[in-house]
Amino acid sequence: MESLRDVLIEELKDLYDAEKQLVKALPKMAKAASNDELREAFESHLEETKGHVQRLEQAFQLLEEKAKSKPCEAMKGLIAEGQETMQEDFSEPLLDSAIICAAQKVEHYEIAGYGTVCAWARSLGLEDVADLLDQTLAEEKAADEKLTEVAGSVMSEAGEAESNDEEEEEGETVGAGSAPRKGASNKAASDRSRRRAV
Repeated sequence: MESLRDVLIEELKDLYDAEKQLVKALPKMAKAASNDELREAFESHLEETKGHVQRLEQAFQLLEEKAKSKPCEAMKGLIAEGQETMQEDFSEPLLDSAIICAAQKVEHYEIAGYGTVCAWARSLGLEDVADLLDQTLAEEKAADEKLTEVAGSVMSEAGEAESNDEEEEEGETVGAGSAPRKGASNKAASDRSRRRAV
C-alpha cells in the first residue's frame, strides 16, 4: 500500500466484513434480550446494519473498487465475547445489562472505524464517499445513545429485582437442614434456558 486511498480501501474492506458479521449476530442478541425495549433496539439496528452493508457497497462503487471483505478479527472477538455473555446464568435484568455492555463495545469500535474513514475520504476530496460513511457514523452514534438510554431502565429493573429478593429472604426463616427455597430466580433461569433452546 502506497497511498492514503489504498489504506482507506483496506479499512472499508474490514468494516464491510464487520457489518456482515453483525447482520448475523444481532438477531441472536435480540433473542437473548428479555427487555422489550432492548429487543426492539436490536431489531431496529439490524435493519440499519443491512443498510450499512449497502452503503459500503455504494462506497466501493464510487471508488471503482470491487466490494470485498477482509476478515475483521476485532469484530469476530467482540461478537464471541457477546455470545459468552449471553450464556451467563444471570437474572434477566442483569443479563440484559451485560448484553448492552457487549453491544456498546461493538458500537464504539464501529464509531472509531467510521470516524477515521470519513476523515480520510474528506481529506482525499471524496465527498460522495465521505457523505455515505458519515450517514452510517451518525446511525452508529444514535444506536449507542439508544443503548445507554435502555441501560438506565434495565438497571432500574435490576435494582427492583434485587430489592424484592432481599425482602423475600428477610420474610423467610429457613431452619438448619431445610432444603433451599425455589423462588423467582430459579424460574427466571429456566425461562432463559427455554428461550435459548428455541
